[in-house]
Amino acid sequence: MGGTHTHQGTDVGSLAWVTDASTAIVIPAKDEAARVGTTVESAWKIPGADVVIVVDDGSTDGTAAAAFAAGAMVVKHSRNRGKAAAMETGASAVELLDQRDERTDGRLLLFLDADLEETAGAAAALVETVAAGDADMTIATLPPQRTAGGGFGYVVKLARAGIEQATGWTASQPLSGQRCMRWEAYQAAVPLAPGWGVEVGMTIDLLQAGFRVREVEVPLHHRVTGTALAAQLHRARQLRDVAWALASRGVRPRLPRS
Repeated sequence: MGGTHTHQGTDVGSLAWVTDASTAIVIPAKDEAARVGTTVESAWKIPGADVVIVVDDGSTDGTAAAAFAAGAMVVKHSRNRGKAAAMETGASAVELLDQRDERTDGRLLLFLDADLEETAGAAAALVETVAAGDADMTIATLPPQRTAGGGFGYVVKLARAGIEQATGWTASQPLSGQRCMRWEAYQAAVPLAPGWGVEVGMTIDLLQAGFRVREVEVPLHHRVTGTALAAQLHRARQLRDVAWALASRGVRPRLPRS
């Protein structure tokens, strides 16, 4: 069963580790034209990264053009299909590249959010732990964000309680989308739980299958959801999707009271 391991994040330039493992970075994105270019440029600084794929999930702005200009391979969804679908599309593109390159080992997969901007390169610490053989999947734990969020933590508490009930493992940041994994670990989680339940479903599936999951402290910063109506609706969708991911895995979803 997975345990918890923390790694203090470091500047990418100070990393002394060298790995032969190639890393494919997959970035799901929707309407992130203002941030995705900087995120891609920073992600390219991660040692071992040899492909960056941005999956434009039905954006209505210039997300695809900004990602391409920054050096990413871009795959577009004609309509918004949700985060899990974008992750699967990106991973399928990586699989095709592995087949083209006649790779038998498979690249490591690193999933990053599109709004990390200049901090994305710090995710190298996630790759380091997997490449060193210390985990099959790493999950980033983030420091306090530059802008305070507007939620009450209900979804996080539900996700944490559900994962603990299903696996016995307590995640400090169960909804973190910044994750690196071996290809075999990704395959064990497919099909991914839909929508915003993807992280919870993936964590439960891998731990129950015996894969090693570690949390790694990484100094990443992203755009925090605020208190406006759109933000509250987003949280409602998160709650719905997390509850579904838990229920579909035999875990009775219950919202903690405090």
